[in-house]
Amino acid sequence: MTPTHESGPGLRLVTDDSAPADALTLTTAFHDLDEYVALPRMSGLVLSPDGSRLVTQVSTVNHDATKTHTALWEVYPTRARPARRLTRSSQGESGAAFTPDGDLLFTSSRPNADATDDAEKPLDKPALWVLPAGGGEARIVATRPGGVNGVRTARRSPAVVFATDMLPGATSGSDDERLRKLRKDTKVSAILHDGYPVRYWDHDLGPDQPHLLGWHFKPGDDVARSVEVASLSVEHLKVSDLTPQPGHALREAEYDFSPDGSFVVSTWRVPGARGAFRTVLVRIDVDTQQRTVIVDDPDADLDSPVISPDGRAVAFVRESVSDPTTAPRRTLHLVALAPTEDGSPQRTHQVAASWDRWTAGHQWLPDGSGLLVVADQDGRAPVFHIDLATDEVTQLTHDDYTYSDLQVAPDATVVYALRASYLAPAHPVRIHLVVEDEHRTRGTVTVLRAPVPPPTLPGTLTEVRATAEDGHEVRGWLALPDGSGPANPAPLLLWIHGGPLGSWNTWSWRWNPWLMVAQGYAVLLPDPALSTGYGQEFIQRGWGRWGAEPFTDLMAITDATVAREDIDESRTAAMGGSFGGYMANWVAGQTDRFRAIVTHASLWALDQFGPTTDVSFYWEREMTAEMAERYSPHRNVGNIRTPMLVVHGDKDYRVPVGEGLRLWYELLSSSQLPADDEGRTPHRFLYFPDENHWVLSPQHAKVWYQVVTGFLAEHVLDQGVPELPETLG
Repeated sequence: MTPTHESGPGLRLVTDDSAPADALTLTTAFHDLDEYVALPRMSGLVLSPDGSRLVTQVSTVNHDATKTHTALWEVYPTRARPARRLTRSSQGESGAAFTPDGDLLFTSSRPNADATDDAEKPLDKPALWVLPAGGGEARIVATRPGGVNGVRTARRSPAVVFATDMLPGATSGSDDERLRKLRKDTKVSAILHDGYPVRYWDHDLGPDQPHLLGWHFKPGDDVARSVEVASLSVEHLKVSDLTPQPGHALREAEYDFSPDGSFVVSTWRVPGARGAFRTVLVRIDVDTQQRTVIVDDPDADLDSPVISPDGRAVAFVRESVSDPTTAPRRTLHLVALAPTEDGSPQRTHQVAASWDRWTAGHQWLPDGSGLLVVADQDGRAPVFHIDLATDEVTQLTHDDYTYSDLQVAPDATVVYALRASYLAPAHPVRIHLVVEDEHRTRGTVTVLRAPVPPPTLPGTLTEVRATAEDGHEVRGWLALPDGSGPANPAPLLLWIHGGPLGSWNTWSWRWNPWLMVAQGYAVLLPDPALSTGYGQEFIQRGWGRWGAEPFTDLMAITDATVAREDIDESRTAAMGGSFGGYMANWVAGQTDRFRAIVTHASLWALDQFGPTTDVSFYWEREMTAEMAERYSPHRNVGNIRTPMLVVHGDKDYRVPVGEGLRLWYELLSSSQLPADDEGRTPHRFLYFPDENHWVLSPQHAKVWYQVVTGFLAEHVLDQGVPELPETLG
């Protein structure tokens, strides 16, 4: 098989030299894993203060396809010109932010050409760089021993704030460098903890502590000075540590910078009982480093602060603390920043209180009259406008996409965003805002010229809806392979999402259904109970009842799907990761309707999982011991008669590898398909010593899909024992 004609982006017209001349096969990047992992991937979007420039980042694989790196690209808001690449290095660049004058800041560990020694050597940690608006080479403006990340700039003033890590005993950047060198030279990696958690997702916490550093130009200041940091003599901003000795308070912090550069509003962790913590909102003055609590709600976590254009208010999200019988609820709120007469915190105001959706991506309109937000809704995530005078909510986009990274133009006539769905990965768009009357706005969408075109898909996308046992509607996306139909029904792969508080509503490079569609499968992406975008009641009906409504919803929509003439009911499989892996395990113990099951990073024994996950206190308040026992998949191992592929990474701290190890042993010792006297079994265990909750490195993602497709081909398509990838040895 050799390609003979390029007929479009990601599409190849292939002929078989031994076949008749008219025997043609259309293939896409999804038919070849090497082509798939090499596809460029967009993320992030920032708009310059004057509204004239848009910058995004594009990730690509390196020369041997074992790592990814990012570059910054400029997208033209008017479509007048194609996108152009701004940066290039093997280390990559990210974290773009514009200054008021249009200079572009970014972070990178690329070599510093101004270094006196080792000018070609990459930096140990990312530094802060500036690419001047008027042209010229990028140069370093700030370095820290613990790196630079989370850059924010003020919209109307020369000021910047960023995060860095410092050792707890360090009092300055130079002291931090000294202590790091001491640990390195003495080969000490020990960490003494005084709080919880001690690890998070895929990395150990400590001894580093996150700090916020800031710089705000004031008349009479020297803008920069030359200092020695990490053996580099470069120009550095006079940054100040805004949060000395923060402890654990700024882990996973979310913060915003005031338009005038005088203060930051940030989340701040407050420790609680039994290892728990919650987040409050604080205001931090850049010049004085004074920290003031502005919202403290003992019954909730507070996140996503966004400061109003006039600097007088903050929009933020309140997530109520859940318990075993009540699911969390996320609501949007406002708080004024002006102090009250008696010095007490301002009262908060809930925005659009009657609107039953979870909002994200909040952005103020320039005049402060309203907010633009996105929210999961019916398998999409449209953009909405909230009028703050009336609390009226207006949906601005009405397509099958999920929007993110909203960027509002200074004149409020357009908003830029990234848009994605199972029809296309993230790409930039312009939403033209049209005011219909005093309180109503609508939007029209224009696709901008992206750095890379969307890949050609190997099939079509449709929707499936079903009625659950309790009368609730359950919906999902169904991706169908080209050529499937009543005369050629496709085998079905039920793909269960993780979370569980989430939705199958946007493109995923890691969990991509089109790779399976290219293998001939129809892929069902359902949103069962606990999914977002269908209202609080839909979440609540599955809360603490993981094996009840979420399971019966999945079976109801599977029944509706296999009843279609273009689906082969006799050839079905199920798979999922994280909570989806839990559901795959639960399905395996409840029914033998599927011919194979793939379970990735999955919860198996809930009594074991609870105390060993990285956020045990959250799990403790989500389920009682009785709930966990009732809905633990391990109790049903004796019922499992379906071949299972277990996949787990050793660096997974959210679902520790002990879950996969116990599942594997109990499948071999106690399922209906145990190992024989020679240890042979139809079950398989794919183990990644160096991967975490996700399988992220390109070469391992390729192995993941090779093993999964081979396992399914053996048991669903009856193609015999698969040939394993050579890279497995």
